[in-house]
Amino acid sequence: MLEANNLRDLAGIRHGFFSREGGVSGGVFTSLNCGFGSGDAPENVTANRELALRRLNLGPDALNTCFQVHSATAVDATAPWSRDVRPEADAMVSTKPGMAIGILTADCAPVLLADVEAGVIGAAHAGWRGALSGVLESVVNTMVARGARLRSITAAVGPCIHQDSYEVGGEFHDAFVADDPVYDRFFVPAARHGHYQFDLMGFVVSRLQAMDLSSIETVPVDTYREENGFFSFRRATHRGEKDYGRGLSMIVLES
Repeated sequence: MLEANNLRDLAGIRHGFFSREGGVSGGVFTSLNCGFGSGDAPENVTANRELALRRLNLGPDALNTCFQVHSATAVDATAPWSRDVRPEADAMVSTKPGMAIGILTADCAPVLLADVEAGVIGAAHAGWRGALSGVLESVVNTMVARGARLRSITAAVGPCIHQDSYEVGGEFHDAFVADDPVYDRFFVPAARHGHYQFDLMGFVVSRLQAMDLSSIETVPVDTYREENGFFSFRRATHRGEKDYGRGLSMIVLES
């Protein structure tokens, strides 16, 4: 489990960006696969989530996650919900002590946020679609609606795919530049003609910086290259593997 220094230094919250190590799953899901959306046995995923929760001194029913759809939707997590009724969303906000909110990723950027003075936490799944369409702004705006202040929000971007590992086609680049020409700065030419390398982490950080938050930190780990440390959708795709595990990142207000 990795932590961001700026969140670790805050009193009243616990958080973690979990690697793929220390779980019970096997095969392509080895070993701490926390995604029910994978083809892993549900009992393995349940056991893995309980292991992760234990690391934060939480019980087995203390975690809320969403059905992630690469949207800009943020929801309030006011009470625990079951896996069968979890909302379609890519960000959550909570003011409830003892209830963790979690994000599942396998190359996308997990973002954890907190305003400890207001007692408000947030978590966002920032893939390129969600980040471009405004999921980070949605989670911050929802936090503010629950009493947080922009200049009091601490944010951390966890392990995700890095620019050297993220080759994209020209149409991908063109879609970003059509949205805002300044986004060209997050691309460099790739070895293949007409292709680019995209800086997802840099893009996510820039969207957070534009909101003038108190503190923004990154955990500089490339999920694609850290084969034994983190799950990667892109690495699995390049290898022709039919499925992949999902890593968990979560944050909780202390009771």
